[in-house]
Amino acid sequence: MKLFPHIKPVYAHCDLPCGVYDPAQARIEAQSVLEIMKKYDGLDEHNKLRAIIIKEQRAELVKNHLWVLWTDYFKPVHLEKYPDLHTKFWMATKQAGECKHHLEPEEGQKLLDMIDEIAAIFWETKKA
Repeated sequence: MKLFPHIKPVYAHCDLPCGVYDPAQARIEAQSVLEIMKKYDGLDEHNKLRAIIIKEQRAELVKNHLWVLWTDYFKPVHLEKYPDLHTKFWMATKQAGECKHHLEPEEGQKLLDMIDEIAAIFWETKKA
């Protein structure tokens, strides 16, 4: 006997029907990280401390958004077409972590560039 006989199974290729995943979430947070890096030297001491705290929080959010995209959206079929996908995600999440330790805008720009590479692949998979 089924516990909930009136409930029918639902199938989807990801956690929810398409439309909930988007690399833009990671990119928005990474843009915040970069902007803080660019403006840091011009801040007073009080705001420098606040900027570092916010930058580290945003960098952690980038990692989270990338991990969700990596683990919940992309499937083995995507890896067949893009065999370096795991490496791209690993390097981007590592770069997000590096941004927590740096204030040079070049580090933030590297992160944005890595996210853009992942986003290009993401949008290609959405066309299929």
